[in-house]
Amino acid sequence: MQFEYIIEGGNFSKAGTASSLFKKVLKQLNVDPKLIKRTVVALYEAEVNIVAHAYNGVIRIDIDTERIYINLTDKGPGIPDIELAMQKGYSTATPEVREMGFGAGMGLSNIKANADNLRIQSEVGKGTTVEIEFLLKED
Repeated sequence: MQFEYIIEGGNFSKAGTASSLFKKVLKQLNVDPKLIKRTVVALYEAEVNIVAHAYNGVIRIDIDTERIYINLTDKGPGIPDIELAMQKGYSTATPEVREMGFGAGMGLSNIKANADNLRIQSEVGKGTTVEIEFLLKED
C-alpha cells in the first residue's frame, strides 16, 4: 500500500495532519500499538520539520508485510551540518516558530530514537530527503 501527502511550508494550522491520517490507517491495519506510536512520533517530527523549515514537501509512505518505509522530500534551505542538526536541542527555528511551540531541536533526534533505520540527505539551497524505516516483526 502506498500513501502520499503534500505538505505546505509555513502552514502550522495543518502541521500533523499527515501523521494523524496515517495513524488511522495503521490502526485499521491492526499494527502493533507500540509500532504505531513509534511511527507516528517520527512521522510527526519529520512533517513538522517540513512545515517549519521548507517551502513545501511530499511525504510518500510504502507499507508491505515486512516494513513501513517513509520518504519525506522537501524544497527548502537544506541542512548545512546534519551531524550538528541531529544533536538534541540544536535548532535553527525562527523565534516566531518557537513562539508557536515548535522548534525545540528535538525533531531529528526523536526520529532517530523511534526509527529502525534513518537516512538523511541534504543539499544547501535545494532541500532535504529523509528516509525512515520501521521493520514489522512477527511475534
